[in-house]
Amino acid sequence: MEGQVRGLPPGDVAVLRELARRVAAIAHEPIMAERREMWIRHNMLDPVRPMVLVFPEGSWRELLPQPVLRCEGAEARRIEWDLRSRIYYHEHLPDDSVIEGEWLVRKAISVSGWGLEPEHEPSAQETGAWGFRPVIHDESDLEKLTFPRVHHDEQETACRLAQAHALFDGILPVRLVGVQHVSFHLMSIYCQLRGLEQVMWDMYDQPDMLHRAMQILEEGHHRLVDQYIALGLLELNNDGTYHSSGGVGYTRELPAPGYRPGEVRTGDMWSSAEAQEMAEVSPPMHREFILAYEKRLLARFGLNGYGCCENLCDKLEDVFTIPRMRRISISPFAPVAPCAEKLGADYIYSWKPHPAHLVGDFDEEAIRRYLEDALQATRGCVVEMILKDTHTCEHRPERFTRWIEIAQEVAAQYA
Repeated sequence: MEGQVRGLPPGDVAVLRELARRVAAIAHEPIMAERREMWIRHNMLDPVRPMVLVFPEGSWRELLPQPVLRCEGAEARRIEWDLRSRIYYHEHLPDDSVIEGEWLVRKAISVSGWGLEPEHEPSAQETGAWGFRPVIHDESDLEKLTFPRVHHDEQETACRLAQAHALFDGILPVRLVGVQHVSFHLMSIYCQLRGLEQVMWDMYDQPDMLHRAMQILEEGHHRLVDQYIALGLLELNNDGTYHSSGGVGYTRELPAPGYRPGEVRTGDMWSSAEAQEMAEVSPPMHREFILAYEKRLLARFGLNGYGCCENLCDKLEDVFTIPRMRRISISPFAPVAPCAEKLGADYIYSWKPHPAHLVGDFDEEAIRRYLEDALQATRGCVVEMILKDTHTCEHRPERFTRWIEIAQEVAAQYA
C-alpha cells in the first residue's frame, strides 16, 4: 500500500494518505453516528430538534484557499482539497454534517448537450453576474434542440477505481458510484437558451411556443433517466448525498420494497426540482408552464424535494400535489410563519436563513434574535436551517464558526 500510485508523485501520495488517516479517525468518532441517526429520523418526519447545515460555497476560496494545498499535481490537489474540506468541517464548522470515512469514485459518465449551447454576456467583475445572450429567437429554433445522450467510459472508470484502491486501501474504504444526485432544472435550461426576459414575455405572447419547449425538455429528461437505468448508472442516495437545494438523504424509507442490490430504480431514490426563474410569476402560470412538467418527472422517484431561492409561499398548495413530496425549500425571502402554518409537520421545512448576516456588521445578538424568531414561528414543523449562497465572509472564516454555534444553541432550545 505504501508503494507508488500511478499518475501521482510520491510526495503527493504521502500527503494524501496522511490526510485520509485523519478523515478516517474523524469518521469513527461517536458524534458522527449520532448525527446520522438524527438525520434519518428528521428525514422520516420524526425530528429530534431543528437540524443545522452550512454550505460555504463561494466562501470556500476564503476558508480553504489554493495556497493551503501542499500537493503538486492537479489531480492530487483535487483529492487533497476534498479531504481537507472534510477535516475543516470537523475542526471549524460544528454543524450537523456527517463526515463519512469512505472515498467515492465517480463513474466516468458524460452527457451530451441539447444541441444548442447557451451564450452569456460576461461580467466586468470577477465574480459578477453574466447576462443572457439568447440563441433561440423564434419557434423554428426549437427544432435545433436534440435529446441528451449518456456515455459511460468504462475504461476510464476502471482506471479511477484502480488509482483510488492503490491510494486508499487500508485507510479508507473505496466505493464506486454512479448517478446519485438527481435534480431537474427545466426552466433554467430554457432561460439560458431563450433569455429570462423573453421567457416572461412568451407566457403572454407565445404560450404555445413555451409549452412546446417545456415538452421537449421534459421528454429529454425522461429519456436521460431511462438511459441511466438501461446503463445501470443510478445509485442509491439514502445516505449523505446532497439533496435538493440543501439537506442530505439519510433515510430508511429508501430503497423501496422489492429493491435488488445493483439494480437501482427511480423509486429507490430521492429527486428534486426547482424553478427560481419563476419566482415572480403567479401561481397559475407557475402551475401551467413549469410545475405540470416537473411533476411528471418527479412522480417517478421515491421521495422528492422542491424549490431553492424562490419564494414559494403562495405556491405551496401546488407543490403539495407533487407525489411523495418531502423536502420544501423556504427561501430567505419567504414569510416564515405563513409557510410554517401550511407545511405543519407533513413536510421538511428546509429554511434558508439569509446569508447576508455573514458580511458587514456581524451582529451576534441580531443573528440570535433572527433565528429565535424563525424557530418560534415554526414550532411543530420539521425544521432544518440550511445556510448557503454564502459567496463571501469577507475573509473572516471565524464568522461561520460563530454563526453555527449560535444556531446550534438556538436549535437546542427547540428540541
